[in-house]
Formats: sequence, C-alpha cells, structure tokens
Amino acid sequence: MSHGYLVIGAAGGIGSEVCRRLVAAGGRVLMCGRRAAPLEQLATQLGQPTAVVDARDWAETAAAVARAVDEFGRLDGAVNLAGSLLLKPAHLTSLEDWRETIDQNLTTAMGLVRAAAPVMRTGGGGAIVLMSSGAAMVGLPNHEAIAAVKAGIEGLTRAAAATYASAGVRVNAVAPGLTQTPLTERVWSNPRGAETSLAMHPLGRLGTPGDIASAIHWLLSPEQTWITGHTLTVDGGLSRLKTAR
Repeated sequence: MSHGYLVIGAAGGIGSEVCRRLVAAGGRVLMCGRRAAPLEQLATQLGQPTAVVDARDWAETAAAVARAVDEFGRLDGAVNLAGSLLLKPAHLTSLEDWRETIDQNLTTAMGLVRAAAPVMRTGGGGAIVLMSSGAAMVGLPNHEAIAAVKAGIEGLTRAAAATYASAGVRVNAVAPGLTQTPLTERVWSNPRGAETSLAMHPLGRLGTPGDIASAIHWLLSPEQTWITGHTLTVDGGLSRLKTAR
C-alpha cells in the first residue's frame, strides 16, 4: 500500500520539491496551500489531490488532515512549510508584524501537530516535520521576531516528540540557512545582500530548495524510525561554524 502524506505550503519552492520526491518514491500526497492556481499547476504535473487551506486556521488544517485520511486510508507523514520572513530589528517591529510572524510560522506548526498527531497515534505511527531556521540557533542582526518564533517551533518539536513517542509518532524539524526560494528572493537577488549572505555560509553558497527537500524527505522516510525530537540543520555551516571567508 502506498504511503499517504500531507504537505502544507506544497506549491512553494521547497514544498513542490518535497511533493515531487514523495511521489517519485511511490507516495500519495494531499498538496495544500493558500492559493488554488499554483496548486492546480502542481497537480497537473504530479497527479495528486489538492486542498486550499489557510493553515493559520486550525479548523481548516484539521479538515485537510481528515481529507488526507479519506483519500489515502492513512496518514504516514505531514509537513508544515507555511511561513514568513521578517527582517527588522526589534525597535522597528510592530505588534502587527509580531503577531503575523507568530501566526504564519508557530500557529501553523501547532495546528498541524494537534491535527495530525492524534490521527497518526491511532493509525500506528507516522512522521511530522516542521520548519525552523538557522536564525534560531545563531544570533543574526534584524532577525529578532523570526528567530524567536522559530526557536518556539524547536521547543514545540521536542515537546510533541515526547508526548507522542510511545505511539510511534516522530516529530522533527529542519533548520535551513538562506535558501533561494521566492520567499527570500528580496535578500539573495540583491547583489549586496547576496554577497553578505554568502560570506555567512562557510560552504560558500546559498541553499537550494532541493537541499532542504532532501532532508525533509529523509526525515519522513519509514526507514528513519529511530529519529525524533531532532532539529536537523541544513544551512551550509551557518549555525555551527565560524570561518574566515
């Protein structure tokens, strides 16, 4: 029987790569996102079902999880790739900025855990992957809001992993460095920003969607049944190394 998955943020740069890898491995995927048009384009390529979901709304996320079970008869893996990137110092961050950063990142992650984990618990186990950031591990200027929220996701990852471990539900996170996706384009498309960002990554290049999707796919694999509560850094050395470039 094919494995069944749900991906929130499926039409994004990383999400579409995750979906392609899951389908290539024989899985079925309910591809979720906030806009119908890009989901439909991806569905044409991959032949998988889609759902328009605003993951800030926990009821919509729960409905998507229920639909995935209806479609596939099971839910083996779920990924939250909803998110945002706010680059402002604390004194320029408005309350609206702060709340939106929480909603886009932490609220969506919590909503997926609370909807998917109980289904997996009664279904014999499964894997949930959330999205952190290298900025949660190393202090970067102008990252106060996003760093705080991503650190919260790592705390959520560990606590949920502990709660559901006895049922075989694994919860992990991936923490990328700067990755070349539409969400971060205003950073890496600017020559000065690109030069600064490259210097921060010891391996000398920015990440690609495939770099991050590969890690997510690996964590979702049924072969990784002994990994939970872990944040996997995929950041070119950003958060772990200090080198002169």
